[in-house]
Amino acid sequence: MNKKLLGVATALMLALIGTVALVAYVTNAEERALAGEELVEVYVVTTEIPAGTPGDDIERFVTVEQVPVKIQATQSVNALGSLGGRVAAVDLVPGEQLVDGRFVERTDFTERVVGIQVPEDLVEITIKVDPERAIGGLLEPGQTVAVFASFEPFDLSATVVEIDGEEIALPEAVAAEIAGKTPNSTDIILRKVLVTAVQELEDGNFSSSEDEQVDRLEEAPDDPVFVTLAVRPIDAERIVFTAEFGLVWLAIDRATVPETDDPIQTRGSIYGDEEELIQ
Repeated sequence: MNKKLLGVATALMLALIGTVALVAYVTNAEERALAGEELVEVYVVTTEIPAGTPGDDIERFVTVEQVPVKIQATQSVNALGSLGGRVAAVDLVPGEQLVDGRFVERTDFTERVVGIQVPEDLVEITIKVDPERAIGGLLEPGQTVAVFASFEPFDLSATVVEIDGEEIALPEAVAAEIAGKTPNSTDIILRKVLVTAVQELEDGNFSSSEDEQVDRLEEAPDDPVFVTLAVRPIDAERIVFTAEFGLVWLAIDRATVPETDDPIQTRGSIYGDEEELIQ
């Protein structure tokens, strides 16, 4: 019995020694293989990264490893900060190196996923609006909206007038008479504007409007909504001016909604009857 136990113990000891020797051999082999090789640090995916993941959130999905230069991937990411503002274009799987070419601008990703085709002669501009001025935050890429401009009174001070393309100075007495304030005003300045992206701030990070859509139907977001619109350059100027000096309101503008040439609404005009308002 003792001899049998001794034999088992001896076998286990030999197996352990063999394992240690094998590990040491493999380690030495790797060191010999890397001897003289120039090593570089690369980011390697450790947890699957879904397509659309913001570049600013990538750090928790990767680790840094040293590899020989000859197996470093082309366009491998050297600094995670270079991915800021972009998103993963495809699903990234554990084990692969982080490559710059797999990240695209958010609008490009939205265009591919949602199928939005932005005409080449349009620019895209993002405005920040409170949820109540953006359909409760329920806007989605691909929808079209009407853009409302609403202004508080502006101070008027006219010292010159333009006649036949020439500026003519006004006498001080005349300028004083026409000085004053504009009325409060609201008007639709653009119709059928394409929405290309909608984002919210969620714990300091951007989230897409496509996430948790069911929950958002029940409760509007607390933070401002960032809406990207595709417009002509001159219309982008009008939107920027309104955002800087007034308020922008957005309304879903379906294809079935007729386009009318309504007058600018002021405090005085909104008390008129319906026929007066649409004349």
